Amino acid sequence: MAMEGYWRFLALLGSALLVGFLSVIFTLVWVLHYREGLGWDGSALEFNWHPVLVVTGFVFIQGIAIIVYRLPWTWKCSKFLMKSIHAGLNAVAAILVIIALVAVFENHNVNNIANMYSLHSWVGLIAVIWYLLQLLAGFLVFLLPWAPLSLRAFLMPIHVYSGLVIFGTVIATALMGVTEKLIFSLRNPAYSTFPPEGVFVNTLGLLILVFGALIFWIVTRPQWKRPKEPNSTILQPDGGTEQGARGSMPAYSGNNMDKSDSELNNEVAARKRNLALDEAGQRSTM
Repeated sequence: MAMEGYWRFLALLGSALLVGFLSVIFTLVWVLHYREGLGWDGSALEFNWHPVLVVTGFVFIQGIAIIVYRLPWTWKCSKFLMKSIHAGLNAVAAILVIIALVAVFENHNVNNIANMYSLHSWVGLIAVIWYLLQLLAGFLVFLLPWAPLSLRAFLMPIHVYSGLVIFGTVIATALMGVTEKLIFSLRNPAYSTFPPEGVFVNTLGLLILVFGALIFWIVTRPQWKRPKEPNSTILQPDGGTEQGARGSMPAYSGNNMDKSDSELNNEVAARKRNLALDEAGQRSTM
């Protein structure tokens, strides 16, 4: 099935990947060139892992996980495979952000710096906990085949909405974090005097913001959703049924008894052949 606005989708996807990759590169240049590098000894070098891992995992990889269902060349892949890729990317992002939290807490504890006093830390920790709960719920309800369809149908819109809210919260938290770091670190010259590091990191913040905006635009375009799979049925929360799987959402969905795409296509082809034979037989007896 051809995607409507395919080339526009490719242009936006390429732009998102480029901007996201540049965000990771800018973060690495920031800590390696302006912040003296990386380490794991409780010093500022250990703290530097925090922005690197957050931007790489919590921003870039999570953003790719959100739009993975929108990639048209994956529409012929089995739904279970796409669920596994979606879950795997989010799991990698979760591991990286946990390491990022360990780095910042260890750095604060070694240097007797208070923890959890800023708005950045409050919102950031809420986002991480929410993200881990979202990942766990997605794995138990949508990836494993045990959850009843009524529960999946009830939780699906919540899962999708929560994923987008978490991603938006992460973007905002990242912007707060880099600004807070610059205010605390740049004293001579001060941040307010437009030093090179300040301008560079402000540019990083703009890249993160643009990446988030591109991901939101791609994932909210209805014409770029994954097409409904034939002969699939989803139980609605009220007990009714809906024909067609809503597999285009950046989350897990579908019947745990759904057949693979190849099996479905074979069934459709067989039915068409049987109808053709029946029609031919009817004509021959007339």
